[in-house]
Amino acid sequence: MSSTSRAASAGYPTAPANGALAVLLLAISAFVIVTTEFIIVGLLPSMARDLGMSIASAGRLVTLFAFTVMLFGPLLTGLVSHFDRKKLFVALLFLFAFSNALVAIASNVWIVAIGRVLPALALPVFWGTSSETAAQLAGPERSGRAVSNVYMGIAAAMVFGIPVGTLVGNAVGWRGTFWILAALSLAMALLLLLVMPVLQKPARLELGHQMRILRNPMFLGNLVLSVVVFTAMFTSYTYLADLLERLAHIPTEAVGWWLMGFGVVGLAGNWLGGHLVGTHPLRATLIAAVVLAVGMAATTLAVGNAFELAIALGVWGLANTALYPICQVRVMRAAAHSQALAGTLNVSMANAGIGLGAIIGGMTIEKLGIGQIGYVAAAMAIVAVLLGPLIARLSNDQSD
Repeated sequence: MSSTSRAASAGYPTAPANGALAVLLLAISAFVIVTTEFIIVGLLPSMARDLGMSIASAGRLVTLFAFTVMLFGPLLTGLVSHFDRKKLFVALLFLFAFSNALVAIASNVWIVAIGRVLPALALPVFWGTSSETAAQLAGPERSGRAVSNVYMGIAAAMVFGIPVGTLVGNAVGWRGTFWILAALSLAMALLLLLVMPVLQKPARLELGHQMRILRNPMFLGNLVLSVVVFTAMFTSYTYLADLLERLAHIPTEAVGWWLMGFGVVGLAGNWLGGHLVGTHPLRATLIAAVVLAVGMAATTLAVGNAFELAIALGVWGLANTALYPICQVRVMRAAAHSQALAGTLNVSMANAGIGLGAIIGGMTIEKLGIGQIGYVAAAMAIVAVLLGPLIARLSNDQSD
């Protein structure tokens, strides 16, 4: 059991009543929340057409969400971390319901932007508090499994949420997808209100002491590496649906199935990343970044052949999803203390990379064309690999 799990469950020798059901609801909520964040990737072409925008301009909605998480995530999480958890999660899910409904009725891109900023403020608060809450709900004997179950919401969203949402969007329109997400968010809020037990309020933590990890050059170097890795990933992934439509000439109604295949391979990548990270998370990051570069470049080369395209996307998807747990573990291990804050900061830096990737990908499409996006993204992944020796040197200097 992690130190976070032990601390979270210390006040509960046994699991509270309805604890297991509440953990399940938190896992489903995680699925809805992550789907809300990334569903726009699959809906980007149809949203751009409906709102009269270029695909690059629509991609800036991804940047807006990601940069909001980056800028406000650690601060907001720190400010509300001592709030009553039941009330906090219910409020967050009501906010997701409102914001998704706002996007669904939006008549212009500015209303869509507001509907994307609001959940971006709520998302890091959910991730910053859900793990220890799940541990409390499950009790000390099952706390580790409970935390894992909540984080399975990420994998489930990548495998099923985004592709199915894309298929629904193709069938009933992108607004329909956001209406469904609004309804699911509202349902989770009401169910948590009814089911989740009232837990002991967490102690207020002094942020100043925790923020001392930012004085550690090795820790900062690992954060920078996460930014570069996620920039590489989302330079191309943001526009994957558009690439499949315009470059590979996949029918619009079939794009969701290709995205689902990408996500299914990603499940294996998530498992592989958890095993690769071992005692050498930096080495695992660099290996996965090389594979990522190969997969993204090969996808561009293989657009004329469906079989070769599927293989290339499989390589890309494997490395893409493996890098999520690898980067999280690498950054948290680089922190001598305050690992919970370290994990939140990594999420913020990952979102910085997501936002930068969307910008770079959009600029690539505008200046060079969609056909070059895989090569540009691969070049960014190689930059991450080249940073490896510098990070290793910082690690060695600290251990001396």
